[in-house]
Amino acid sequence: MCSLEKRGNLWILTLNGDDENRLNPTLIDSLLSTLTNLSSQSTPGSVLITTAKGKFFSNGFDLQWARAADSKSAAMDRLQFMVDSLKPVAAAFLSLPMPTIAAVNGHASAAGFMLAIFHDYVLMRSDRGVLYMPEVNLGLPLPDYFAAVMREKIKSPVVLRDVLLGGVKIKGNEAVKIGIVDSAHDSVESTVEAAVRLGEQLARKKWMGEVYAEIRKSLYPEACDVLGLTLKPIISKI
Repeated sequence: MCSLEKRGNLWILTLNGDDENRLNPTLIDSLLSTLTNLSSQSTPGSVLITTAKGKFFSNGFDLQWARAADSKSAAMDRLQFMVDSLKPVAAAFLSLPMPTIAAVNGHASAAGFMLAIFHDYVLMRSDRGVLYMPEVNLGLPLPDYFAAVMREKIKSPVVLRDVLLGGVKIKGNEAVKIGIVDSAHDSVESTVEAAVRLGEQLARKKWMGEVYAEIRKSLYPEACDVLGLTLKPIISKI
């Protein structure tokens, strides 16, 4: 499950799943429901900050749940179900009418890594935790929307190769250096504090959420196409 707390113009979304915040159907449903409700409550100046409890931001899809099925084919069906279920969550983040910040408190692996970079800004702790896409090591293909988001969020071909084809584990300071993360901080507390400071700076802009969302979507046309998102014409007061 996840929880949502309002602090002024800031919305703090916290993942409260299992010890690794693995993305199982329950947590994915909770995320989508929370984002859907949040979208309807957006006002000028709203900002979302996402973090998690424990040493993991998220360890990706719940492969243990998938493997608990009574056959290999059923296990693959469960995995595909999670892949399909997370897709509208990705679409919800890209179309959310407010700036979004991920305060990565620990390891973010596979779909957990994706969850982080669905956000506009990513802050990460430097003392522990890595970003990691292990699909090449696990023998799992990359979902189409994972690949589309990665291509548009990570512009360096070398970095993209190392992340997806090399399965490298990237710590906070290195993630900043190669342009995946905006800043790294020496503890989970300082990471969240920095996210709140950034959120407050963005909130003071009082941007119109609907316009912000459409501009965001225009930056990632390939991802929006794969996710089934279209740009909406908006005429503001002049």
